[in-house]
Amino acid sequence: MTNYSAQSIEVLDGLDPVRKRPGMYTDPCNPNHIAGEVIDNSVDEALAGFASKMDICVYEDGSFSVQDDGRGMPIDDHPDYGISGVELILTKLHSGAKFNRDNYAFSGGLHGVGVSVVNALSSRVQVIVQRQGICVEFNFHEGACVSKAELKPNFLKQRGTFLRFWPDARYFDEVHFDTSQIIQNLHAKAMLCPGLAVNFKDEIRKIEKTWCYQSGMNDFLLNQVKDRQLIVDEVIGSHFEGEGAFAQWALIWGEHGELPQSSYVNLIPTPQGGTHVNGLRVGLYDAIREFVELRDLMPKGLRLKADDVCLNLGFILSLKLQEAHFVGQTKQKLITAQAQQWVQACVKSHMVLWLNKNVESAGLLVESIIENARLRMRKSKLIERKRVVSGPQLPGKLIDCSSKNLDETEIFLVEGDSAKGTVRQARDRINQAILPLRGKILNTWEVDSVEILNSQEINDISVAIGLVPGVDSLQGLRYGKICILADADSDGLHIATLLCALFLKHFPRLVREGHLYVAMPPLYRIDINKQVFYVSSDAERDRVLNEYAGKKANVMRFKGLGEMSPEQLRETTIKPGGRKLVQISMPDEQLAVGVLDRLLAKKNVSERRSWIENNADLVGQS
Repeated sequence: MTNYSAQSIEVLDGLDPVRKRPGMYTDPCNPNHIAGEVIDNSVDEALAGFASKMDICVYEDGSFSVQDDGRGMPIDDHPDYGISGVELILTKLHSGAKFNRDNYAFSGGLHGVGVSVVNALSSRVQVIVQRQGICVEFNFHEGACVSKAELKPNFLKQRGTFLRFWPDARYFDEVHFDTSQIIQNLHAKAMLCPGLAVNFKDEIRKIEKTWCYQSGMNDFLLNQVKDRQLIVDEVIGSHFEGEGAFAQWALIWGEHGELPQSSYVNLIPTPQGGTHVNGLRVGLYDAIREFVELRDLMPKGLRLKADDVCLNLGFILSLKLQEAHFVGQTKQKLITAQAQQWVQACVKSHMVLWLNKNVESAGLLVESIIENARLRMRKSKLIERKRVVSGPQLPGKLIDCSSKNLDETEIFLVEGDSAKGTVRQARDRINQAILPLRGKILNTWEVDSVEILNSQEINDISVAIGLVPGVDSLQGLRYGKICILADADSDGLHIATLLCALFLKHFPRLVREGHLYVAMPPLYRIDINKQVFYVSSDAERDRVLNEYAGKKANVMRFKGLGEMSPEQLRETTIKPGGRKLVQISMPDEQLAVGVLDRLLAKKNVSERRSWIENNADLVGQS
């Protein structure tokens, strides 16, 4: 625009910023995150000691509701804005009662945008509040309050808040809720909030569940690892309260393989960890190193590292913090600096005490940790020998980027040399690298981490990203995002599955800390009049065609990445902002391992065949 003046400046009012850029406020894959915002509001009431019960329902019409028996949202008029507290909270960003500590000592909502984002991204919201003998119903349509009516008292049969919303399909890739994820989240909330009764009902899938734990963190962790061989049979757990903070943890070590690890801040899951998890790891390392050095247990020439201590560790860490700061609105990672030092001191103090009171169990634990250190040293020497033979050079087919900043760099693992040229023209050469792969890689699910480097393709991946398989460390990582980019067909999905299995099995920390992504190129281009739609599935194609039924539509199916022009690939798949990039996470690591074991393990051929036969009719269903 050549005529750039003050008139060119656009100001977004009310809820418009959320609708304009929903990805800045929520996860646009599905409405689970906005459902979590409503759930967290009710949990905050329980944290504050005002609620003892939550009822959650997924309705047949696709709506979602949460009801609690807390104090109820304010229904009186705000002195400055002249509208009720409910209307203010749902229609104004950055409004709420959690900016100070008068109403909530600890809370998950800190930005004042949670439930207003729900309203912004819903076609309809219904709120019923009962408090102080008064019951009022509010109805919102596309963000605006359209009706307010007083109901008979005891409409809710108790005090509290009932909120039901209908997600707007315009703002989500998939408008249906991922019930399994919600169930897991609610189960954890009940486990972490003693005495809170959580009732869940899904009318679509005919599921009903109830949880209530008086003190359940230890039992919850033991139940998660009930089929695993443990080094120490008991759960090592404790809690500590300080000024403005409360930490509780449960720890357990297994003989082999990884155990589930989960962390929470103010009952909100933090799948990418953060400063509180760093504090736990360092606190355990400090305590065990001190114990080992005091008793001179470390073999000569061997040095302990934090990764050795945490290699077979399973834990639940729950931190309640008055001033919690997260990365982004989705709150997947804590960045409060003081949390690390505080958690580290608390965990170290308790662990030192436990080690010295339980010397026999401590000996078994330390012996296992020292063996982890020996294994690390052997792998390190093997890798060094391999590097001497093959040289430290980066793979010749790697098309690198110029930036070295992990916060902005990403590498695309691209299926086939034929697509390399298109991706190369579509990428941003400053921060986007490309490593073309030749067809399907080795199935590494049942192969030792040292042996997989015999595969040239996997060795190239390892060298390109700067990490060694089987070594639980991200030191040397060359790119902040590892992006799998394969064709949007069955072969492409197979390749993406093999790559996901490679990273989950041999680079699990990379996945655990949120560095692995799958790019979702479109499967179809649909031209209707002058409008162009790129869709990633048959279901999306049918939805667009039904929406524009009666209008002439030209549908083109992409057979592969190489068939797309660089401009098309850039706008739909490569360029941040327009692309669909799915982050691979493991909220339930044991479940993820079980699924891939069923898909890829040679020992499960008969089970896999049976599963395919029983579920073949689901092919093509969304």
